[in-house]
Amino acid sequence: MAKQTFLKGTLILIAAGMVTRMLGFVNRVVIARFIGEEGVGLFMMAAPTFFLAATLTQFGLPVAISKLVAEASARGDHQKTKNILVMSLTITGVLSLIFTPLFLFFAPVMAETMLTDKRTLYPLLAITPVVPIIAISSVLRGYFQGKQNMNPLAVSQVLEQVIRISLVAVCTTIFLPYGIEYAAAGAMLSSVAGELASLLYLFVCFKYKKTIKIRKHFFQSIKNGKHTFTQLMSVSLPTTGSRFIGNLSWFFEPIVVAQSLAIAGVATVAATKQYGELTGFAMTLLTLPSFITYSLSTALVPAISEGMEQKKLQVVEYRLEQAMRLCLLSGGISVVILFVFADELMTVMYGSSGAAVFIKVMAPFFLLYYFQGPLQAVLQALNLAGAAMMNSLIGALVKTGLIFVLATRPSLGIMGAALAIVTGMVLVTLLHAATVSKVLPISIKIKEYALSFAVIVISGFISSAIKQSVSFGSSEAVNVAGWIAMSALIYIILLLVFRLIKKDELRRIPIIGRLIIR
Repeated sequence: MAKQTFLKGTLILIAAGMVTRMLGFVNRVVIARFIGEEGVGLFMMAAPTFFLAATLTQFGLPVAISKLVAEASARGDHQKTKNILVMSLTITGVLSLIFTPLFLFFAPVMAETMLTDKRTLYPLLAITPVVPIIAISSVLRGYFQGKQNMNPLAVSQVLEQVIRISLVAVCTTIFLPYGIEYAAAGAMLSSVAGELASLLYLFVCFKYKKTIKIRKHFFQSIKNGKHTFTQLMSVSLPTTGSRFIGNLSWFFEPIVVAQSLAIAGVATVAATKQYGELTGFAMTLLTLPSFITYSLSTALVPAISEGMEQKKLQVVEYRLEQAMRLCLLSGGISVVILFVFADELMTVMYGSSGAAVFIKVMAPFFLLYYFQGPLQAVLQALNLAGAAMMNSLIGALVKTGLIFVLATRPSLGIMGAALAIVTGMVLVTLLHAATVSKVLPISIKIKEYALSFAVIVISGFISSAIKQSVSFGSSEAVNVAGWIAMSALIYIILLLVFRLIKKDELRRIPIIGRLIIR
C-alpha cells in the first residue's frame, strides 16, 4: 500500500474536504429550500443525536487505530496491525448490538421530554440504522489513516456527499405531504444512505489493497489480543471521552436553548425557528472552512505518532509548525469572507439574511476554532488524549452554563446562545494550546504572525471597498462570487508579497505551484 508524505496526504484530504464541504453545503441549501426554517430546526435538533450515535459507536477507535497502525508500520510489525483490526472490529460490533436497540427505545423520551417538540421523533428514528454502519467504517478509516494512504478516505467522503445530495431532494419530496416532521426524517435517511455508500467503498478498497487476512485465526487473534485491547483503550477512552463530551454538549444544547428561550418568553415554534437559523444557517457557514483543519488533524495523528516512535523530534516540531501556519492562513481568508459578505451570502444561499448577524458576531472568534482540531490531534498523538478530554469538558460546562445565563435574558435571547458557543470554543482552543506547549515547543514567530493578522485586516478593508464599488452584473449570486474571488486573489497576493507562503511549500502544490514561483 502506497504511503504518502504528510503534506501530500494533507493536500489530498483538503481537496476532498473542499469538494465534500461544497457538496454538504449544497445539501443543507437543498434541505432548507425544501423544508424551510422550521424543518431545518427539526433536522438540526435531531442532528446532535446522529453525532452522539457516531461517537458512542466509534468509541474513539479511528484515532487509536490510526496511531497504533502508524507505530506498527514504522516497526514493520504486520501481525500487530492484524491484532489491532480484529480487536477494533470486535469492540465496534459489540457496541452496535448495545446501542442500536437503546436508541430505538429512548427516541420517544428524547423527542417529547428533552427536545420539547414531539415531531423530532421521526428524524430520531431515521438515525438508528447508522449505528452499525459507522461502527465498521470507523475501523476501516482508522486503518487507512494509520497506513498514511488518504486516497480511500478522500474518495469515500466525496461519495458519501454525492449519495446524500442525490437522495435528499427525493426523500424530502416523498415524505413532505405527510408533514414537515416526516420530511425532516427523509433528509436524515439520505444521510444514512450516504454513510452506507461510503462504507461499501472503503470495504472494496480494503479487500483490494489489504495484505492482512482478517478471517484467518480471527478468534485466536481475539484471545491473544489483550495487550492490543489495552493499548486501544488507552487512546480510545479519553478520545471518545472528548468527543462524547462535545457531542453530549451539542445534544443538550438544543434542550438548554429551548428551555432558556421559553424562560425568556419565546414561543416553541419561534424558538425552533431561531435555533434553526443559528445552527442550520450561521454555524453551517462558519464551520465550512474547517475541512482544512479536519484534513490536518487526520494527517497529523499518524505523522506525529510515527515521528515519536522513530524519535524524530525535529520532524514532529516541524509538522506542528506547518499545521499552525496553515490554520492561520486558511482561517484568515475564511474570516474575511464570512464577516464582510455575511448578508449577501445568507441571501443568496437561503433567501434570507436573518442569520447574518450571528455570522458577523461569531466570525472573528472562529479564527481560533480553526486551530482546535489540529491541536487536539497533536495531543492524541502524544498520548495526552486525557488532557484533551478535560479541556473539552471545561469548555462544554462553560458553554452550557453561559447558554442558560445569557439566553434566558429577553434582551439577548438566541444571541446569548451564540455568544456562549463562541466563548466555550475559544476556551477549549486556548487550553489545548497551553497543554501542547508543555510537551512540544509551539514556535510562534511574532513577526510572521503579526504580518498575518495585518494581511487579514487589510484584506477585510479592501474586500469591503470592493463590495461597495465593484459590480459584476444584476445578479446578486454573480456579484457575490466575483467579490469573493477578488478578495481571495488579493489575500493570496498579499501573502506572497509579505512572504508568508514559503517556496518549498508552493513547489509541492500540483500544477500551479511552480507557475506562482516563476
